[in-house]
Amino acid sequence: MLLAVSASLLGGCKMRGVPGLTTPDFALSTPAPLPAPGEAYPAGAGSAPPGVPVVPNETYTLDSGDKVRVIVFGQDNLSRVYSVDGAGKVAMPLIGAVRARGLTTFELASEIARDLKRKYIKDPKVTVEVETYRPFFILGEVNKPGQYPYVSAMTVEAAVAISEGYTERAKKRFVRLTRRFGGVMSTVMVPTDYPVQPGDTIYVLERFF
Repeated sequence: MLLAVSASLLGGCKMRGVPGLTTPDFALSTPAPLPAPGEAYPAGAGSAPPGVPVVPNETYTLDSGDKVRVIVFGQDNLSRVYSVDGAGKVAMPLIGAVRARGLTTFELASEIARDLKRKYIKDPKVTVEVETYRPFFILGEVNKPGQYPYVSAMTVEAAVAISEGYTERAKKRFVRLTRRFGGVMSTVMVPTDYPVQPGDTIYVLERFF
Protein backbone atom coordinates (compact mmCIF):
# COMPACT_ATOMS: atom_id res chain seq x y z
CA MET A 1 0.00 0.00 0.00
CA LEU A 2 2.74 2.42 1.00
CA LEU A 3 4.74 1.52 -2.09
CA ALA A 4 1.73 2.17 -4.29
CA VAL A 5 1.12 5.58 -2.71
CA SER A 6 4.81 6.49 -3.02
CA ALA A 7 4.85 5.51 -6.68
CA SER A 8 1.74 7.57 -7.27
CA LEU A 9 3.27 10.63 -5.61
CA LEU A 10 6.51 10.28 -7.55
CA GLY A 11 4.59 9.89 -10.77
CA GLY A 12 2.61 13.06 -10.01
CA CYS A 13 5.82 14.96 -9.20
CA LYS A 14 7.38 13.91 -12.49
CA MET A 15 4.38 15.22 -14.41
CA ARG A 16 4.89 18.62 -12.74
CA GLY A 17 8.60 18.67 -13.54
CA VAL A 18 10.27 18.58 -10.14
CA PRO A 19 13.24 20.99 -10.25
CA GLY A 20 16.52 19.11 -10.32
CA LEU A 21 14.86 15.80 -11.21
CA THR A 22 12.97 16.42 -14.43
CA THR A 23 12.78 19.14 -17.04
CA PRO A 24 9.29 20.54 -17.77
CA ASP A 25 7.93 20.15 -21.30
CA PHE A 26 7.94 23.92 -21.82
CA ALA A 27 11.72 23.92 -21.35
CA LEU A 28 12.34 20.91 -23.59
CA SER A 29 10.30 22.41 -26.42
CA THR A 30 11.91 25.86 -26.27
CA PRO A 31 13.61 26.60 -29.62
CA ALA A 32 16.63 28.27 -28.02
CA PRO A 33 17.08 26.83 -24.50
CA LEU A 34 19.39 28.28 -21.92
CA PRO A 35 22.51 26.24 -21.17
CA ALA A 36 22.05 23.63 -18.46
CA PRO A 37 24.12 24.04 -15.29
CA GLY A 38 27.66 22.93 -16.07
CA GLU A 39 27.41 23.60 -19.81
CA ALA A 40 29.17 26.42 -21.64
CA TYR A 41 27.40 29.67 -22.37
CA PRO A 42 26.55 30.39 -26.00
CA ALA A 43 28.50 33.18 -27.71
CA GLY A 44 27.47 36.58 -26.43
CA ALA A 45 26.08 35.36 -23.11
CA GLY A 46 29.17 35.89 -21.00
CA SER A 47 32.57 34.33 -20.52
CA ALA A 48 32.04 32.27 -17.37
CA PRO A 49 30.19 28.96 -17.08
CA PRO A 50 26.77 28.73 -15.38
CA GLY A 51 27.02 28.77 -11.61
CA VAL A 52 29.67 31.50 -11.70
CA PRO A 53 28.54 35.17 -11.56
CA VAL A 54 28.77 36.78 -14.98
CA VAL A 55 29.43 40.50 -15.32
CA PRO A 56 27.93 41.91 -18.52
CA ASN A 57 30.78 42.98 -20.77
CA GLU A 58 31.46 43.94 -24.37
CA THR A 59 29.40 40.96 -25.55
CA TYR A 60 26.27 42.17 -23.75
CA THR A 61 23.43 42.82 -26.20
CA LEU A 62 21.01 45.69 -25.71
CA ASP A 63 17.25 45.54 -25.39
CA SER A 64 14.25 47.55 -24.22
CA GLY A 65 14.77 49.09 -20.78
CA ASP A 66 18.51 49.64 -21.12
CA LYS A 67 19.90 53.16 -20.99
CA VAL A 68 23.01 53.97 -22.99
CA ARG A 69 25.39 56.91 -22.93
CA VAL A 70 26.22 57.98 -26.48
CA ILE A 71 29.22 60.25 -27.02
CA VAL A 72 29.72 61.85 -30.43
CA PHE A 73 33.04 63.66 -30.24
CA GLY A 74 32.71 67.36 -30.99
CA GLN A 75 28.89 67.16 -30.99
CA ASP A 76 27.63 68.08 -27.52
CA ASN A 77 24.04 68.32 -28.76
CA LEU A 78 24.10 64.61 -29.64
CA SER A 79 26.08 63.35 -26.65
CA ARG A 80 23.72 62.29 -23.87
CA VAL A 81 21.97 59.33 -22.22
CA TYR A 82 19.31 57.61 -24.35
CA SER A 83 16.77 54.92 -23.46
CA VAL A 84 16.19 51.86 -25.58
CA ASP A 85 12.43 52.05 -26.18
CA GLY A 86 9.83 49.30 -26.40
CA ALA A 87 10.58 48.80 -30.09
CA GLY A 88 14.26 48.23 -29.26
CA LYS A 89 15.40 51.53 -30.75
CA VAL A 90 17.24 54.65 -29.63
CA ALA A 91 15.75 57.97 -30.80
CA MET A 92 18.48 60.50 -31.61
CA PRO A 93 18.43 64.03 -33.00
CA LEU A 94 19.17 64.38 -36.73
CA ILE A 95 19.13 60.67 -37.57
CA GLY A 96 15.98 59.59 -35.73
CA ALA A 97 15.41 56.03 -34.46
CA VAL A 98 18.40 53.68 -34.56
CA ARG A 99 18.02 49.95 -33.95
CA ALA A 100 19.69 48.88 -30.70
CA ARG A 101 18.00 45.59 -29.79
CA GLY A 102 20.35 42.65 -30.17
CA LEU A 103 23.42 44.85 -30.73
CA THR A 104 26.47 45.28 -28.53
CA THR A 105 27.47 48.82 -27.55
CA PHE A 106 30.25 48.66 -30.15
CA GLU A 107 27.80 47.65 -32.88
CA LEU A 108 25.36 50.39 -31.89
CA ALA A 109 28.17 52.96 -32.03
CA SER A 110 28.97 51.78 -35.56
CA GLU A 111 25.31 52.08 -36.59
CA ILE A 112 25.07 55.63 -35.24
CA ALA A 113 28.34 56.66 -36.90
CA ARG A 114 27.19 55.23 -40.23
CA ASP A 115 23.87 57.14 -40.11
CA LEU A 116 25.59 60.38 -39.12
CA LYS A 117 28.16 60.02 -41.90
CA ARG A 118 25.51 59.68 -44.59
CA LYS A 119 24.27 63.27 -44.26
CA TYR A 120 25.61 65.26 -41.38
CA ILE A 121 29.17 64.59 -40.20
CA LYS A 122 32.12 63.78 -42.44
CA ASP A 123 34.02 61.47 -40.06
CA PRO A 124 31.98 60.91 -36.87
CA LYS A 125 33.67 59.37 -33.82
CA VAL A 126 31.09 57.62 -31.67
CA THR A 127 31.31 55.61 -28.46
CA VAL A 128 28.48 53.94 -26.58
CA GLU A 129 28.43 52.51 -23.06
CA VAL A 130 25.67 51.09 -20.89
CA GLU A 131 24.54 53.68 -18.35
CA THR A 132 21.85 51.53 -16.69
CA TYR A 133 21.03 47.89 -17.38
CA ARG A 134 17.42 46.90 -17.88
CA PRO A 135 15.73 45.54 -14.73
CA PHE A 136 15.10 41.92 -13.83
CA PHE A 137 11.83 40.46 -12.57
CA ILE A 138 11.26 38.01 -9.73
CA LEU A 139 7.85 36.41 -9.18
CA GLY A 140 6.23 33.58 -7.28
CA GLU A 141 7.09 32.53 -3.74
CA VAL A 142 9.13 35.53 -2.56
CA ASN A 143 8.04 38.12 -0.03
CA LYS A 144 8.14 41.08 -2.41
CA PRO A 145 7.78 39.97 -6.04
CA GLY A 146 8.26 42.61 -8.71
CA GLN A 147 10.72 44.48 -10.89
CA TYR A 148 14.14 45.45 -9.52
CA PRO A 149 17.25 47.23 -10.82
CA TYR A 150 19.92 44.86 -12.07
CA VAL A 151 23.11 44.57 -10.01
CA SER A 152 26.30 43.44 -11.72
CA ALA A 153 27.42 39.85 -11.09
CA MET A 154 24.23 38.88 -9.28
CA THR A 155 22.93 35.34 -8.89
CA VAL A 156 19.42 33.96 -8.34
CA GLU A 157 20.19 33.83 -4.62
CA ALA A 158 21.04 37.55 -4.61
CA ALA A 159 17.83 38.30 -6.51
CA VAL A 160 15.82 36.43 -3.88
CA ALA A 161 17.54 38.47 -1.15
CA ILE A 162 16.66 41.71 -2.96
CA SER A 163 13.02 40.60 -2.97
CA GLU A 164 13.22 40.06 0.81
CA GLY A 165 13.56 36.29 0.81
CA TYR A 166 11.46 33.20 0.24
CA THR A 167 7.97 32.61 1.55
CA GLU A 168 7.34 29.57 3.75
CA ARG A 169 5.95 27.67 0.76
CA ALA A 170 8.89 28.26 -1.60
CA LYS A 171 11.06 25.64 -3.28
CA LYS A 172 14.58 26.76 -2.50
CA ARG A 173 16.94 24.58 -4.56
CA PHE A 174 15.86 25.43 -8.08
CA VAL A 175 13.87 28.20 -9.77
CA ARG A 176 12.38 28.74 -13.22
CA LEU A 177 14.32 31.32 -15.23
CA THR A 178 13.25 32.93 -18.52
CA ARG A 179 15.69 34.78 -20.77
CA ARG A 180 15.78 36.03 -24.35
CA PHE A 181 18.38 34.31 -26.52
CA GLY A 182 18.67 35.18 -30.20
CA GLY A 183 15.25 36.84 -30.15
CA VAL A 184 13.57 33.77 -28.59
CA MET A 185 12.31 33.61 -25.01
CA SER A 186 13.79 30.51 -23.36
CA THR A 187 12.85 28.93 -20.03
CA VAL A 188 14.71 26.37 -17.91
CA MET A 189 15.13 25.25 -14.33
CA VAL A 190 18.34 26.55 -12.72
CA PRO A 191 20.00 26.35 -9.28
CA THR A 192 20.25 29.33 -6.99
CA ASP A 193 23.90 30.02 -7.82
CA TYR A 194 22.99 30.55 -11.47
CA PRO A 195 24.00 34.01 -12.80
CA VAL A 196 21.20 36.47 -13.53
CA GLN A 197 21.33 38.75 -16.56
CA PRO A 198 19.46 42.03 -17.19
CA GLY A 199 15.91 41.40 -18.35
CA ASP A 200 15.66 37.90 -16.81
CA THR A 201 12.42 36.75 -15.21
CA ILE A 202 12.86 34.49 -12.18
CA TYR A 203 9.91 32.48 -10.91
CA VAL A 204 10.18 30.82 -7.49
CA LEU A 205 7.93 27.78 -7.45
CA GLU A 206 5.68 26.58 -4.64
CA ARG A 207 6.50 23.28 -3.01
CA PHE A 208 3.73 20.69 -2.83
CA PHE A 209 5.00 18.69 0.14
